[in-house]
Amino acid sequence: MKWLVDECTGPSVGRWLRERGFDVYSVGEQSPGWPDWQVLAHAVSENRVVISNHKDFGELVFKSRIAHCGIVLMRLDDERIDNKITVLNRFFASFLEPITPQHFIVLTEKAMRVTLIK
Repeated sequence: MKWLVDECTGPSVGRWLRERGFDVYSVGEQSPGWPDWQVLAHAVSENRVVISNHKDFGELVFKSRIAHCGIVLMRLDDERIDNKITVLNRFFASFLEPITPQHFIVLTEKAMRVTLIK
């Protein structure tokens, strides 16, 4: 699976994913300052799932109906990198199906909510 890590999520998450063998494009490292629509466009052009902490992706996907290849949105009380990695570890251990353009997944410290976009 290919990932695009949004700038607000941080390059540390991108590096962590790469260390685990994932193909990662890190906006913070490679294209800082991109607006959200450009992040989604690039993710679609390379068939990447977006990981972000920015709730505006919900509006872009649900209201504006902008194309995507799947979104993982982290809504965390604790934004420190260690917590982000803990939440992502739990996600990877429990979510075993492929992420598709119908998936909008919200992760918190306590829960995971999966919405399928029709």
